Amino acid sequence: MAKVLLVEDEPALLEALEYSLAKQGYEVLSASDGAEGLNLALSEWPDLLVLDIMLPGIDGLEVCRRLRQHSSVPIIMLTALADEVDKVVGLELGADDYVTKPFAMRELLARVKAQLRRVQMTQQEATTESDSPRPQRMLFGDLCIDEARHEATLRGRALALKPREYDLLAFMARNRGMVLSRELILERVWGWSYDGGSRTVDVHIRWLREKIEPSPSQPVRIVTVRGVGYRFEG
Repeated sequence: MAKVLLVEDEPALLEALEYSLAKQGYEVLSASDGAEGLNLALSEWPDLLVLDIMLPGIDGLEVCRRLRQHSSVPIIMLTALADEVDKVVGLELGADDYVTKPFAMRELLARVKAQLRRVQMTQQEATTESDSPRPQRMLFGDLCIDEARHEATLRGRALALKPREYDLLAFMARNRGMVLSRELILERVWGWSYDGGSRTVDVHIRWLREKIEPSPSQPVRIVTVRGVGYRFEG
């Protein structure tokens, strides 16, 4: 049974979320402010976090930032803000998905299932890693991607990659030399239910280039293929 943590300060919405998730068979934990939610996330280690942005005390963005220092648990942000800037900030801090209020409960439940399914698939891949021909360490000059350690290093120094940045880098590296469309990258890295749009891919590619390219404005590792997407050259 998957454990879902809800952090929401609107009592009526929190009650509705608790009921709907419990009805789907999830173990549900809840908190009504950011500090309590962060403490529960770090003590109970849920399988997924549904996190409101506008919280008393510590807001959802700060909870996300602090939690990402210790955990890669999937985070779905709830927000009444439709501004794309707020979504980009959340993604940069490590959020995995967004739902804008008001929303249909069926939509949120579908996104919860999609994120948990993605985690399950990742765990299954890790379990069968020893039987897979895919190398655990991929070397591209002074760039090393160590899938066993879930980290990347450049010139021997660990890169400060957010969970989604690492997933994107590893996916592209596994498909070196192939032209990958934005739609394919969204599906494989973010999951089929994510509707944040292809600009999310462009933003994360830009962040990766700033960390792995000798000259981010003239990339040689992650190359743009105009009108299609990107190609990883290593």
